[in-house]
Amino acid sequence: MKEKKDLRVIKTRNLLFQSITKLMSNKPFEDIKVADICNNALINRSTFYAHYNDKYELLIDFINDLKNNLLNDLKQNEHIVNTKKYYMEMISLILEHIDKQKDIYYSILMSNRSSIIVDIIIDVAVKDINKRIEIDNIHKGNVPTDILVRFYLGAVTSIGIEWLKNKDKYSKQEILDYLNELIPEIIS
Repeated sequence: MKEKKDLRVIKTRNLLFQSITKLMSNKPFEDIKVADICNNALINRSTFYAHYNDKYELLIDFINDLKNNLLNDLKQNEHIVNTKKYYMEMISLILEHIDKQKDIYYSILMSNRSSIIVDIIIDVAVKDINKRIEIDNIHKGNVPTDILVRFYLGAVTSIGIEWLKNKDKYSKQEILDYLNELIPEIIS
């Protein structure tokens, strides 16, 4: 039997996530106080502390929620057999995920350390790619798999962050077209 989720908990959690997103768009996370989060979410501090021990625990839950959403989005990519198509679809799904939640990612990126975003995306993508490599036994080259994965993800992540910072400069499709030219047909 599936466990029911308490709607009040879900509502409070969503309010806190929205509040932290809004506050991080104006100032670094380190400068945000629990009182700021509560005031912005229109909840009492006692309600906050019923759910989280401190703002860092809220941030961890918030980041884990972003990661889980991205992991779920990437499940659409499991059926693709061709390696290049798999990578291109993965990149497209990541950009689509970011685009759907651009306010969240933009607030983290612009007013806070961009490494949080890089960590979120790379962590999820590394897990997805490693799972794919294990299932399909794709990589047979001389370069260790973990180095190969980090090499391509570093480049793609850097381009993705540039796209997010300068959304008016290139469309999502232009970025995908450029990456399609840059990623070789056979990745080994």
